[in-house]
Amino acid sequence: MSSNGNPARRKDGNGQTTWPGQGPAAPPESDSVLAQSVHQAMEDYFDTLDGQSSHGLYALVMEEVERPLLACVLERCGHNQSRAAAVLGLNRATLRKKLRSHGLLD
Repeated sequence: MSSNGNPARRKDGNGQTTWPGQGPAAPPESDSVLAQSVHQAMEDYFDTLDGQSSHGLYALVMEEVERPLLACVLERCGHNQSRAAAVLGLNRATLRKKLRSHGLLD
C-alpha cells in the first residue's frame, strides 16, 4: 500500500508494471497504434508518480490530448476548419470554440 492507502504499483523482474493481485499491465496486441501509444504514455505518467496517487486524471488527460489533437488535424486539413470539423466528427462551431479556448485560432 502507498502512504495514502491506495494499492501501490510495482515493476516485476522484467520491468513490467503490475498492480497488486494482477499480472503485467500491457495493452492487447490487437489494440491500435494510437491505443498502444496512449497506454505507454499512461504507464510513463504513473511511473513518474512513484507510487503516489493521482486525482482528476481523466480531465488532465483530455486537457493534455485535445490541444495537440486539434492542432494536428487542423494542419493536416490545410487549416480548413470545415474539413477538420468533419474529420473530428464535430460541428464547425464546436471546433471553433475549442480552437479559441486553446489559442489555436488565427
